[in-house]
Order: sequence, then structure tokens, then C-alpha cells
Amino acid sequence: MSTLPELLDEKDLKIIEILVKNARTPYVDIAKEVGISDVAIIKRVKRLESLGVIKKYTVVLDPKKLNYNAVSITGIDVEPQYLYDVINELRNKDYVKYLSLTSGDHSIIAVIWARDSDEMARINKEIASITGVKKVCPSLILEVIKD
Repeated sequence: MSTLPELLDEKDLKIIEILVKNARTPYVDIAKEVGISDVAIIKRVKRLESLGVIKKYTVVLDPKKLNYNAVSITGIDVEPQYLYDVINELRNKDYVKYLSLTSGDHSIIAVIWARDSDEMARINKEIASITGVKKVCPSLILEVIKD
């Protein structure tokens, strides 16, 4: 059975590199840079999507420009029997922008956006009150170095 990297050639990797920088790059521009036709680019992109290499196209927002002045990466420690209950509750919260199950120091990692430190404190208190949550460990993002 072939592994995914064996299924990708240099042209595929170049297409991925271009789309990561700007997912809205026109196929014609990608074709010029890769050195193949725009029709070939379309076929390759569709193939990358069907393989699950490209999962989605999205917009990256700057929370500060949207008046979210407190952003945290928050570790959440949970009693094991409540893990999926807590995950299901957090996934429905608008303030949770990213949520993952981890094997590190915390059971769950969440990225949380708040308007200010008061709202962040309220959110952390709300999370701490969820049945099964043992500890909430927020780390406020002071400056993004690489995005």
C-alpha cells in the first residue's frame, strides 16, 4: 500500500505551497509558476482535495481588528469520565475558536477569544464550572510571532 507522500510529486508540493500562502491564487497564476496548464492544476487540486491533503479553504482573521483584545490558548484538565461531555459542551461555545484533545499536560486545548480581560475571566469561570473540569489554565497571547 502506498503512503500519501509517495502519491505526491514536486508539482503537487509546489501547488500546496502556493495555496498555503494564498488559497485564492488563480489557477492560471499557479499554472504559470508550476509550469503546467491551468486544466492540469484544476485536476491536481481536485485530486489533493479527494485525497484529503487539502481539507478546506478558509479565512484567517485578526482577532484584534474584530475587537477581541484578549486571546488565550487554554489548557483544560478534565476528569476522564467527563472528557467527551466537556468537549461537546465547549464545541458549541462561540468564544471557542479552536478545540483539540491532547496527550500533553492538559486533556483539552482551546483557543478562546474575548473582548477584554473581564470577559476572559468570565469565560474561564464558566468553563471551570462545567461538570468534570478540574482546572482551567489560560495563557494569554501577547504577540503572534508566526501565523
